[in-house]
Amino acid sequence: MRLLVVLLLLSTNAFSQSDYPNKPVRLVVGFAAGGISDVLARAIVIPVSKQLGQPVIVENKPGAGTTIAGDFTVKSAPDGDTLWLQDITSHAINVALYQKLPYDSMKDFTFIAMVASTPLMLVVHPSTPANNVKELIALLKASPGKYSYGSSGNGTIVHLSAEMLKSAAGVEALHVPYKGSNPATAAILGGEVTFVFSTMPPAVSATRGGKLRALAVTTPKRSGAAPDVPTMIEAGLPGFEIVLYSGVLGPKGMDRALVRRINAEFAKAVHAPEMQPVWQNIGAEPLVMSPEEFEKKTEAEIAKLAPVVKASGAKID
Repeated sequence: MRLLVVLLLLSTNAFSQSDYPNKPVRLVVGFAAGGISDVLARAIVIPVSKQLGQPVIVENKPGAGTTIAGDFTVKSAPDGDTLWLQDITSHAINVALYQKLPYDSMKDFTFIAMVASTPLMLVVHPSTPANNVKELIALLKASPGKYSYGSSGNGTIVHLSAEMLKSAAGVEALHVPYKGSNPATAAILGGEVTFVFSTMPPAVSATRGGKLRALAVTTPKRSGAAPDVPTMIEAGLPGFEIVLYSGVLGPKGMDRALVRRINAEFAKAVHAPEMQPVWQNIGAEPLVMSPEEFEKKTEAEIAKLAPVVKASGAKID
């Protein structure tokens, strides 16, 4: 009798895995519509939906630095029907930025699939007398505190990138936080601030149109969307690396076979033909990792970014 029960449980589990998904899948995004995470999510669900044979529906839950989306995810059933396309860089920052999170950033999630890496682009208004990073640093050193930089808010990666520049180059600049990436982009376009470490879509569009000047990107390698723009490392700041990593998380307790199934589907989707123009347009590159590699990478990002958050003085109660 006991053997029969075990066999029934095994057969039920096998059926559930092969039958997944038997209804639409929700892909949560912790940002408002139109941002890079939202654009990526809406693009990648197209091939994933085709592969799974069920719709994958993007659901935006913005606010509180993505912690609203995170809290929603951890409270969902671990059946693969609710997934979270997270900006892993924000996920790592929040550990140090928030005094108290409604979840444990490592223990309360299942790490499923890394899907993309994206640089930030250091841009200046064309009126700024700096054509490269060295000239910008010289400008800031010559007049400490005279010039300003914009960000999408305290503790965001846009803010921390500028703090890393200040620390690495030994310069001072006034921080002007805005409520999101769009207002920060509008500020630099209007000449209200001297420089911004912008996300790629608005930066690439503005630099191609001559409305902004690109000085560098923050990834170790140049971006395919802006191959003529050097990296911060090439510009003379060794070790300066900030990458926006995007990955799929689920609530803790997901079946490992299911995790590997979903990982394989996203790994396939990032290389789908319809994704190629998307990568070019948003300045990102596909990045495939196993669930174990993804989890280790997140731990490494937390260890790397926590000291930067502390040094910036940013915190949210």
